[in-house]
Amino acid sequence: MMLDQNIAAASPATVYRVLKQAGRIKPPKCRRTGKGKGFDQPDGPHKHWHIDLIYLKIRETFYYMCSILDGFSRYVVHWEIRERMTQRDVEVILQRARELYPDAQARLISDNGPQFIGRDFKSYISLCNMDHTYISRNYPQSNGKIERWHKSLRGECIRPRPPISDQDARDTVARFVDYYNNERLHSAIGYVTPKDKLEGRAELVIRERKDKLQTAREARRQSSPSTLDRNWPLTGHRDTATMAIAGETEAVNAGEQTARDSQPGGDEYRPGGVTSSPCTLKPPRSDDILSYPNASENSKLAEGKPLPQAGHQLRIGAENSNSR
Repeated sequence: MMLDQNIAAASPATVYRVLKQAGRIKPPKCRRTGKGKGFDQPDGPHKHWHIDLIYLKIRETFYYMCSILDGFSRYVVHWEIRERMTQRDVEVILQRARELYPDAQARLISDNGPQFIGRDFKSYISLCNMDHTYISRNYPQSNGKIERWHKSLRGECIRPRPPISDQDARDTVARFVDYYNNERLHSAIGYVTPKDKLEGRAELVIRERKDKLQTAREARRQSSPSTLDRNWPLTGHRDTATMAIAGETEAVNAGEQTARDSQPGGDEYRPGGVTSSPCTLKPPRSDDILSYPNASENSKLAEGKPLPQAGHQLRIGAENSNSR
């Protein structure tokens, strides 16, 4: 408006900066949330247990699957498939996971589902002396570790081969969980298996991989031939080029000619007929016996003018062809 009314010539950015420095512009008042800021990652196994439910469609019927995942190692601690999933069912599944690892003092992380916010479940958590943390509402990324496990389960196990019964689903998921925990490499923990990460072998596995890579580099470095020992028929460089001249390779190999010229800048030979000095193009000398279809072109060549264009036939005299 000041620019339109010829009061001051200033850009909107300059006006904003001046008003902000003067305290006339303040940030809007809004309620701050913890979404997207993350939380302190666990520094050891069985510090965070993530729990969640998903639906599995088995022969036109939906079943519930409850999984418990260790946040440090991504190890699937326990899982079960049931037709119903009430608060009592979740308590039983969590109790069986605690029996597998009785010394674990993990903090439970879950969403705000009805199975996790009920009074009975809260009483059970208090009896187990566990801490329970709820993620932000309508923000499943807060529980992204177990959500990623569910994505892998659906994409690599359930959808490629849909189970035909509840027992078939349990057998299929059991095989995949065993593969996921003991064989499948997880990118988020340094491409090691969750089992190695859970039992503290991740650093040893990574160190062994680095040692193998270093050993392989040394072996390749020792086995690869030096570039100075290679005899290439044509070697191109930025400013120079080295190549063999036709008709002389056989003579050199047969022992008939060992050096072409000993003058400075001459082309020296080594076994294989490859020159060791760069090839340079020099203007023809007057004593070279060259003949062209007409005399005018011979005169041009004698005067040092460019050679004829493509299409002209070059004939070398008999006196010069034998020596070259």
